[in-house]
Amino acid sequence: MHSTDHGNKAIITCAITGVLTDPGQHHVPVTPEQLAKEARRAYDAGAAVVHVHFRNQEPGKGHLPSWDPQVARDCVQAMREACPGLIINQTTGVVGPNYQGPLDCLRATRPEMAACNAGSLNYLKVRSNGTWAWPPMLFDNQPAKVKDFIDVMLETCTLPEFECFDVGIVRCVEMYVQTGMYTERLPEYNFVMGVESGMPADPDLLPILLKLKIKEAPWQATVIGRSEIWPVHQRVAELGGHLRTGLEDTFYLPDGAKAESNGPLIEKLAEYARNAGREVASPQEARGMLGLQVL
Repeated sequence: MHSTDHGNKAIITCAITGVLTDPGQHHVPVTPEQLAKEARRAYDAGAAVVHVHFRNQEPGKGHLPSWDPQVARDCVQAMREACPGLIINQTTGVVGPNYQGPLDCLRATRPEMAACNAGSLNYLKVRSNGTWAWPPMLFDNQPAKVKDFIDVMLETCTLPEFECFDVGIVRCVEMYVQTGMYTERLPEYNFVMGVESGMPADPDLLPILLKLKIKEAPWQATVIGRSEIWPVHQRVAELGGHLRTGLEDTFYLPDGAKAESNGPLIEKLAEYARNAGREVASPQEARGMLGLQVL
C-alpha cells in the first residue's frame, strides 16, 4: 500500500525493449550490456522501474523472445549493477497453455515486480488495405493461468502488476480479490491503452477506469502508439497515476521525432509529472511507495 510519506510523487517505469521489436529497425537493447546501458539512460532520466522482456541472444535472433532462466539472470544482473536500487518489473506474457518458461524466469531472478496479465484479449490489427496485420490470435489469460502466476509471484516475493487491456479486465481484478485469488494487499493496476483491439489511448476513458478499480489501489497507464499517447500521459499525471513509456510502447517523442533511446522518452514523462505539480520518485522512494524492500 502507498505510504503517505512520499506525498504525490510519480513513479516512472521504462518499458525498455518490448516483445518483438526488431533491433535491426529500432534502437532496442537485446544483450545484457545493451540493457544495462539503456537502463542507465532511463534511470538517469528519472525511471525507478524497468519493465523488461528477455530476447534470444543468438546472432540475428535478437527480435525473438527468450524464456531461458540464465538469459534472464544475466540481463537482470547487468541492469542492477548499472543502476543502484533499480526496481525490475519482468514480463510474463505468453500465448497458450505452456507458460512454464515465464514461471522459471520468475523463480530464477525473483524480480521485485512482474506483469500479471489479468484477462484475455482478441489480439487483432487491420492494415489500411483491409487485411489482417497478423493472423488473428487470442492472448489467453484465463483465471487458472492468472492464479498460477499470482502463486509463483507470492513464492518469489514479487509484486504483481495487473495488466488490464480492456474495461472488463479492470473489473475482473476486483473479482480476484473477492474470491481470495489475490489477498496480499491492494492490487496494482496497469491500464494498457492503445492496443488496437483493446482500450483506446483516450484521456476521456481514464475517469471511467478510475471509477472501476478498487478505491485507493495504486495505478499506472501504459499508452501505446504515436502522437496520440502524450495527452493521455499528461492526464495520467494530473489524475495521480504512475507513468510508463519506453521503446516497447512508442518510438516517437511528442514533436514526432524518432526516439534514439529510452532516455528522451523518460525525460518527457518526468517533465509531464512536473507539469502536473508532482515530483518524480527515486528508486528508494518508489520502493517505499510500492511496499517493496528498501535497500
